[in-house]
Amino acid sequence: MEAQAERPIRGDEQTGVLHPDNLNRYDAHWIEPAPAVRDVVDQYWYVRWHMGEGEAIEQAIIDFPAVTLTVEQGEVPAGLVVTGLHRQAWHRRIVGTGEVFAIRLRPAGLAVLSALGPASLRDATVPLTPHLDGELYRLMTGIADRTSPAERAQAADELIAARLQLRPPRPTHLLANRIVDELRSGPAASTGRPLAARFGVSDRTIQRALAATLGSGPKQVARRMRLQQAAQAIAFRDEEDLAAIAAELGYADQAHLTTDFRTAAGTSPGAYRRALHQLAAG
Repeated sequence: MEAQAERPIRGDEQTGVLHPDNLNRYDAHWIEPAPAVRDVVDQYWYVRWHMGEGEAIEQAIIDFPAVTLTVEQGEVPAGLVVTGLHRQAWHRRIVGTGEVFAIRLRPAGLAVLSALGPASLRDATVPLTPHLDGELYRLMTGIADRTSPAERAQAADELIAARLQLRPPRPTHLLANRIVDELRSGPAASTGRPLAARFGVSDRTIQRALAATLGSGPKQVARRMRLQQAAQAIAFRDEEDLAAIAAELGYADQAHLTTDFRTAAGTSPGAYRRALHQLAAG
C-alpha cells in the first residue's frame, strides 16, 4: 500500500490536549490510514519529545472515545500499550526523550484485531504483552519493528488489511462506527432527533452496539465528545463567555458545563482558561 498523507497536529484542533501549546514541543503529526482499513482505523498519530535535564511536563488529555494502541520508545512506561475509554482526563508525565506511534481505532476495530473486550479496558492504560493478547501482540510487534512513523503506518495498513480479510467486522460493530460518526458531526448531533430514530433501530440496539465495541453507552460517548469540544472552545474562543459556549454545546446552563468539565478535568472552565493565560504569559 502507498504511504498516506501526513500533517502536523495544530494546537487549535479538537484533540482534548488540555495544554495544546505542548503539541508544538512534541512534533505531533497525524497520518491518514489507507481507505482499505477505514472500518478499523480512525487515525494514526505520532509524537516525539526531548526534555532538558530535570524538565518535565504534566500532560492532561480528555481523549476521543476510542481504544488506542501505541508503540512507545524512550523513557516510557512500556513498549506496547493499549488504552481504553476514560471517563476523566488521563494524565501522563513527559520526561527525557521518547516517541509514540498510535493507532486510534474506530469502534469496530477492537473486535477485528483483538480478543480483548472493551469493558476490560475501561479507564485503563495497560502494557500489551503476549499473555494479555498474543494475536494483538504479534500484530503490534510487526508494526514496532519498522523504524519511522511513515513506515509504521504503512505496516499497520498492510497488517490490518490482512486481518480484515480473516475477520471482517460484524454489522453491529459497523453500526457503532456510524453512530460515533454521527455524534462527532457536531454538538447538535447529541441533542436533536434521537439516535435510534435516525438509524431506524431501537434504543436498545444503539446501546448494545456501543457497549459491545466501546464499553460505554451513547450518553457517555457523546459526553466525551462534548467535553473535547468544550475544552477547545474555552481555550481558543477567549472572547466568548462561558454561558454562550455552554448553550452552543447543548448544556442546560453554564453551571452544568462547569460541573461536567470539573468532573472530567479536575478544574473549572474559568480556572482552566486562566491557567492557559498564565502559561502564555510565560
